[in-house]
Amino acid sequence: MTRNVHVELITVMIAVLFIAVCFTGCTSTSPQAATPAATPAANETAQQKLVIATTTSLYDTGLLAYLQPKFESQYNVKLAITSQGTGKAIEIAKNGDADVLLVHSPASELAFMQTGKGLNRRSFASNSFIIVGPPTDPAGIANMTPENAFTTLYLKGTNKTADISFISRGDGSGTHSAEQNVWKKAGYNYSVNIQKSGIWYVEAGKGMGETLQMASDKGAYALTDEGTYLAYKGNLTLVPQVTKGASLLNIYSVMAVYNDKQPAEKIQMANNFINFLISNQTQADIGAYGVDKYGKSLFIPMSVTVPTATAGWVGDYSTPATDLKPAAVVTTAAPAANATTLVPVANATAVK
Repeated sequence: MTRNVHVELITVMIAVLFIAVCFTGCTSTSPQAATPAATPAANETAQQKLVIATTTSLYDTGLLAYLQPKFESQYNVKLAITSQGTGKAIEIAKNGDADVLLVHSPASELAFMQTGKGLNRRSFASNSFIIVGPPTDPAGIANMTPENAFTTLYLKGTNKTADISFISRGDGSGTHSAEQNVWKKAGYNYSVNIQKSGIWYVEAGKGMGETLQMASDKGAYALTDEGTYLAYKGNLTLVPQVTKGASLLNIYSVMAVYNDKQPAEKIQMANNFINFLISNQTQADIGAYGVDKYGKSLFIPMSVTVPTATAGWVGDYSTPATDLKPAAVVTTAAPAANATTLVPVANATAVK
């Protein structure tokens, strides 16, 4: 009798275990049924990313941080912004590691366009370079032309005049290129006469903000874009010494990056960003940026003033960007080079 009870108990236990195993097996698909919980990750993946290679001045002034959420909310695109000197930014674009190039070195930009790796170059803003220095102005360059100021700094620097030093970006940036242009107009060969001409001349190899801070700490002179100077002014002992001169013009342009691996959808996304920058609303936003904090805008939008500059330096600034690939390469070198400057288009839009 007792044995029969034991057998019945064992039988019942086995049956319970069997039912439990079956129930577990039937419900093992429940994680699959819960896949909607992964929707946020799916949305993050769906949100496309646009990589912007830009110059430090646009980053240091905060302009891109100001415009970024406006673009992202309008187009549901995440901007990934990397900032360095214009030379490095262009190299990143050439290597196909960026979707948009946003810089301020017209000669370098035109050369980049001629490689066939740039599309839809548009100029969207400008400001001026200025020469800043100690309030005491030991070199006595205040209100000189940029070329005379550089000549004075060179002569006094190489003669080891006390308290005369100049801090250069020295990084192949748009500001560094502008500096070299002033030296050239002053009659000097940059690589022969200026570089390594003495301890008075220092190549920082840093961004604009860091270069300004270095010049301030050393009581030295420096060339800077006005926007970055105003953004850093509160931390500097430097004051503007030279603010006028044709060679101090600073033009900002944007272009899409093209290569044979770039899908048309990504180029269209880049075109959307270009058109966003030259749109009426963004031009107004650029014109207002900095006024409340600095008493003046850090940048002049093209909708307000189109600067007079060397042919080709100001690109088209109003025609929407639509090209998805470069025009067919022309074998005749000179006409092709001239065609990429966009001067005819810019002139045409200026007449409107």
